[in-house]
Amino acid sequence: MIKGYSKQISKPIKSELDIFNDLFKESIRSKVSLVDLVARYIIRQKGKKIRPLLVLLSAKVAGGVTDRSYRGAVLVELLHTATLVHDDVVDNADKRRGVWSINALFKNKVAVLMGDYLLSRGLLIAMESKDYDILEVITNTVKRMSEGELLQIQKTRKLNIDEETYFKVISDKTASLLETCCEIGAMSATNNSDYHNAMKHFGQSIGVAFQIKDDILDYEGTIKMIGKPVGGDIKEKKLTLPLIYSLNNVSTKEASRIRKIIKNGSNKQNVKDVIQFVRENGGINYALERAKSYSDKAKEALSILPDSQSKIALEALVEFVIDRKN
Repeated sequence: MIKGYSKQISKPIKSELDIFNDLFKESIRSKVSLVDLVARYIIRQKGKKIRPLLVLLSAKVAGGVTDRSYRGAVLVELLHTATLVHDDVVDNADKRRGVWSINALFKNKVAVLMGDYLLSRGLLIAMESKDYDILEVITNTVKRMSEGELLQIQKTRKLNIDEETYFKVISDKTASLLETCCEIGAMSATNNSDYHNAMKHFGQSIGVAFQIKDDILDYEGTIKMIGKPVGGDIKEKKLTLPLIYSLNNVSTKEASRIRKIIKNGSNKQNVKDVIQFVRENGGINYALERAKSYSDKAKEALSILPDSQSKIALEALVEFVIDRKN
């Protein structure tokens, strides 16, 4: 699941993850043969399952895994899977981490409708169980994720994203779902609002750190390491933290030159030039420092939780986020 850290992180909830996997498979089954065919293809994909893992660990550290915890884990995984299916359509992506996308195999119309189906299944599970509080949190998350994505598109067109806007984007687009996982995990286990807030802040902080690290890997990874071409953000004209910092620390003339390179196209030499520019101007080191500051905030948020194997696992997950190579 998470190479190098999988046993330590998942050990406290190993049996719970097995139960989750069975429940998730059941949640997306359908009597419509095409829906069931696509669902079985989705199930075969080996994702990291970080989101349900966060729900279950958060529940266990806050009091214990309950039926609501499992429903919450299934709900966030349905939401996450739906967004990935829709993202591949928007991006016209043929593969995701080396595996054929739904839209590549079944065409865009089926992919969009399948994403809608996954979302509706999540909503139904919450409504049938009267998990209205969890549904409220997740509905707000969907709103934030959509706004974050649209804000990034808006700023990408003009290549004028600043550091404040960057953090707004990743907070809404990426961190909000991890924040939700941790919050609803705690909500499913206890009525202690201090624990709810602690896990919410943990999820937010680890989510921001995770995305910053992802953006760093786009500059220093390899295709084999990260499962996608290095410099992908540059090709898509996305200004992420390493590049934003570097542009802010050179002359206006040099910054304009780099922006012009990005605007002019995504050939290999242009991508290499931008990567070299970021490396020479401290963008990677700065971004890594910011990622570490958020990982420290995540650890601090856990301080009020009682010591347990689950707490140790969450601390190990923080280390994984910073140290990961993919």
